[in-house]
Amino acid sequence: MAATFELEVATPDKLLVKEQVSEAQVPGKEGFLGILPEHAPLISEIGAGLLSYTIGGKQHSVVIAGGWVEVLGDRTRVLAATAEHPDKIDMKRAQEALDRAERRLKEAGDWDIARALAAAERARARLDAVAKTGR
Repeated sequence: MAATFELEVATPDKLLVKEQVSEAQVPGKEGFLGILPEHAPLISEIGAGLLSYTIGGKQHSVVIAGGWVEVLGDRTRVLAATAEHPDKIDMKRAQEALDRAERRLKEAGDWDIARALAAAERARARLDAVAKTGR
């Protein structure tokens, strides 16, 4: 059994991670996916949350939202709509985005409800990631 697999995390604009990892936890649309070397092939929609992975016994993470994950035996590719390292998150901006999305959900108006829900989910994921990583 292989001890590692290649993990790639990218957005349409940039490649954030391309590493040999021993495990990964990917936030799927319906819950987290635990990925180990030689995992069965799958394709799944991803949700918003903290993607964590282990390199040499050390935990690393990236906040992702929206997109797809493809798992093959020796590699896992995540193509996310948005992704960033927790230490790059602007807490004030994330809190403002959450407040704005929640306000739109409460107000009657011509707001796109699905878009407001997605914005709230992304903002919560960003704030949770900072809390979990202790930044």
